[in-house]
Amino acid sequence: MASRRKQMMQIAATYIGTVVGAGFATGREIVEFFTSYGSAGLIGIIISGLLFIFLGTRIMLVARKIGAHTYEDINRHMFGSRMASFVNIILFIMLFGVTSVMLSGTGAIFKEQLHLSFQIGIFLTLFLVYIVMQKGMKGILWTNSIVVPIMVLFSIVISISMLDDAGSRALIEQDDFIGQWKWLFSSFTYAAFNLTLATAILVPLSKEAEDDGVIKWGGLFGGLGLMFILLNSHFALYSVPRVLNYEIPIAEIIGQLGAVVHLLFLLVVYGEIFTTLIGNLFGLVGSLTRNFRASSNMLLLVIMLGSYLISQFGYSSLLHFLYPLFGMIGLVFLVMLAFKR
Repeated sequence: MASRRKQMMQIAATYIGTVVGAGFATGREIVEFFTSYGSAGLIGIIISGLLFIFLGTRIMLVARKIGAHTYEDINRHMFGSRMASFVNIILFIMLFGVTSVMLSGTGAIFKEQLHLSFQIGIFLTLFLVYIVMQKGMKGILWTNSIVVPIMVLFSIVISISMLDDAGSRALIEQDDFIGQWKWLFSSFTYAAFNLTLATAILVPLSKEAEDDGVIKWGGLFGGLGLMFILLNSHFALYSVPRVLNYEIPIAEIIGQLGAVVHLLFLLVVYGEIFTTLIGNLFGLVGSLTRNFRASSNMLLLVIMLGSYLISQFGYSSLLHFLYPLFGMIGLVFLVMLAFKR
């Protein structure tokens, strides 16, 4: 029983840690997809959370059933051999693009929040990523088991700190729902985008469970955890609308709580970005290892170099351009996953 419970929590933590990245952790992604629509964003988060629970679990169950090793195997199952090749290339590009955004996000934290060099942040991250990746899936499970509980705790702290400001705005305002449906579409594109990318780690993660029951509970807790963190962050951002235009809006809220709390928050954000980075890289290396005759370490170094070059375009610019585009592409994957027998 203890072993099963540990597997459930590791699956849930790794699921959460893979989805939570630079945009999520800093609040920029939550503003783009939810809080910018006012109180309608609250309903959008609930819809996205339910999709995370249902479809995240489904990805792992299908992967376990067909014996999938990487996201390429599950795409072949859903789209057929001919179409899967094209889909795998698109997904590889998406994973590589988001990995570059994550890396750029670490540089932005060092530059904007710590007033240190952008390059120092990136090179330190690449060094730590390389060390963790040497441990394979065990290293990823271990890292997420530490970072994610701290992340959830800090999410609660942020919400509690905003209780005094919450009374200035109604939790649900009818005007936010009248005459527009963009908030609803946004909730689906957000879930689609993140689930498509999470496939890279959810597929190999399914092999860590001893049976389907472990996967179902792990997927449930993982999806609920994502919904909970999203709701807490949205509540804080919605309560203080003046911070919505900042690149790292959550940091502006945390700044009100003192220098020590602010520093702890930056460590948590860095950890959140880091967990997504290693998850994406694990999926990318796994895919390339099956297609190229080269060592996994060599392929990892090549991907890290490519991500470093793309990251130089800047965090905000990359996120604003790539995330909505990838969300649209992910919708196709989401629909196929939901209705494929």
